[in-house]
Amino acid sequence: MVDIGPLAIFFIFYTRSDLQSAILPFMIATIIAVVFSYIVEKKIPLMPTFGAFIILVFGGLSLYFDNEIFFKMKPTIINLLFALSLIVGQFLNRPLLKYFLGGSLQLTDEGWQIITRRWIGFFIALAVINEFVWRTQTTDLWVNFKVFGILPITFIFTLTQFPVIKKYQKPS
Repeated sequence: MVDIGPLAIFFIFYTRSDLQSAILPFMIATIIAVVFSYIVEKKIPLMPTFGAFIILVFGGLSLYFDNEIFFKMKPTIINLLFALSLIVGQFLNRPLLKYFLGGSLQLTDEGWQIITRRWIGFFIALAVINEFVWRTQTTDLWVNFKVFGILPITFIFTLTQFPVIKKYQKPS
């Protein structure tokens, strides 16, 4: 809901006007989704809140400078920041995914290492793909990639991690 609702709002506004006209409604919908998530879960959702902050910064820059490049770069930057944070966690021997998902997943240390390395690679790949798409394709194609590509790609990637999760899951 935190991702899909604002993305739907963004797409609706984009199809009725243009990219610049879709950014502000997307920013507002993102804030509403994070607040709604907080109300339902009774805690601040870290990843969606961080994502919302990045959306507000880059959406705001795009609106202020009337330049969509800032907004198109946002997925690249957010994915690189996610990858970098996981890399720093690995360097400090503190798997951050364990912190974020530890309540729902109980893995061995080796399992956390494998999953973390895979997510680092995935985030970097998404950043590279976003850069390629927005720099070489039309805005229409980039919007379709953002709305209909990134979430399914992420979902499929997540599904491919289940064998590792099963193999390295700690016994109950």
